[in-house]
Amino acid sequence: MSAESAAMHPLATAGTIGFLATKGVFVTAFGFAIRVGENVTQFEEELKASAREQIEFMLCEDEDMALVAVDEEVKSLVWKGLSEVFSSFKRMLSSLIPEAALAPGPTEVQVVNALMDLEWMSNILPKINLMKEFVTLWLEISSDILGVIEDPRLGSLLWRYKSKLVEVMGKVLDAVAYGNVILPALSRVRLLKMWLPYIRKMKPLLDWKSTEEEGFCYQIDQDLCQSIEGAVVSLVSALPSNDQAEILADWLRAEQVQYPDLAEAFEIWCYRSKSARRRLAEGQAQENDEKDPALRL
Repeated sequence: MSAESAAMHPLATAGTIGFLATKGVFVTAFGFAIRVGENVTQFEEELKASAREQIEFMLCEDEDMALVAVDEEVKSLVWKGLSEVFSSFKRMLSSLIPEAALAPGPTEVQVVNALMDLEWMSNILPKINLMKEFVTLWLEISSDILGVIEDPRLGSLLWRYKSKLVEVMGKVLDAVAYGNVILPALSRVRLLKMWLPYIRKMKPLLDWKSTEEEGFCYQIDQDLCQSIEGAVVSLVSALPSNDQAEILADWLRAEQVQYPDLAEAFEIWCYRSKSARRRLAEGQAQENDEKDPALRL
């Protein structure tokens, strides 16, 4: 073994040990961070919070996490955990309707906590390149979420849950709108058609509740509102023209057209449509000229 190889060997060994140690800490912390259940003790909640803080620190500060984050075993573990959290959330959704006749109790708290678990995962998954899996699962259960929350028996209940839904949806829209998650046009259209009506209805309703009821604290943050509006405009503007026209026509027909304001997307669509028609007319005129040279005399 050369002197250079002998010197490098301890460094390689140290690097391997550092990687394995970091991976072990991450795997253990992640198991505690996504623990779900209906009867969680105060100690377990504190342990869960500490584990999440550890993971967030590692993803931002630990140099070995760059290798751990792309490790296939780790990604498989995170994917499995993500699926379990989504499954737990979906199961809890079905428990909301039977309880709707009563005042909001533990059931709502459990569902909101499950939704907050999903929100936390949406914050860390981009650093592990698994945000697309989150968006895909969210899209799969969106009809279930909206089917429950739009039940008439929940009309005057679950305001914290309804507000939190908008926050999580904002994360999904942001990921898809700015290229962090690439979805086919059909999936983007489906996402917008399902969630735009909910956002359009919930924003003014939560604003009204905050002004009419003292102590109501579930109004959507202004920064989040602007972020969602920008993401929706970006998403709509990137769709095929016919899909844009359909979504914009629905927006114009809606009673609450103030939010999200799609005027910019509408202007872009109008400009592109006029340009396309002009290019089409020019192309047809050129084709006619080529077919009948006498027209050029």
